[in-house]
Amino acid sequence: MSVFERNLAEHLALFSTLNTLETAIARAGRAISEALAAGGKLMFCGNGGSAADSQHLAAEFTGRFVSDRRPLAGLALSTDSSALTCISNDYGFEHVFTRQVQGLGKAGDCLIGISTSGNSPNVVNAFGYARSAGIATIGLLGRNGGALAPLSDIPIIVPSSVTARIQEAHILIGHSLCGMAEEALDLLPQDPSSRST
Repeated sequence: MSVFERNLAEHLALFSTLNTLETAIARAGRAISEALAAGGKLMFCGNGGSAADSQHLAAEFTGRFVSDRRPLAGLALSTDSSALTCISNDYGFEHVFTRQVQGLGKAGDCLIGISTSGNSPNVVNAFGYARSAGIATIGLLGRNGGALAPLSDIPIIVPSSVTARIQEAHILIGHSLCGMAEEALDLLPQDPSSRST
């Protein structure tokens, strides 16, 4: 079996189980929609590939996902190199997201942390602060959820121990959350033919 065939088999096997996450994903979709409807913002954070996923998903909200519509307030906390290096240098990398949430976040916002292990210290610290500040926390996690699971108001734990497969599932879930928000906020076009492809 080739590398691609093996990866595809793992992917299909995992994705066939993701319907077990539907209740948690629906709850997260409602929390995101309610935050946006009330004038709140979404903040995404993660490391490495999860930082890239944070940027990808934030862009789906501020840009467009299914169709042309008003921008939705989403930002990735991994994109400002000056903030990342300043905070890391002065306070330590474990505080790189917490300081940004303290400065940018407010009660009613939503913090979405992406971590395949659930144990990224900088995401764990940001979640600890967010919960004390009235900011909802949604964890896109893997393995057993790690330290982030109990800090997440809504933990979404992909049942896999393979980092690449977890990341693939996180993007599907993130796309679903964006689609749910567009639907809940009545931002989808009435004419299906006007949707982007």
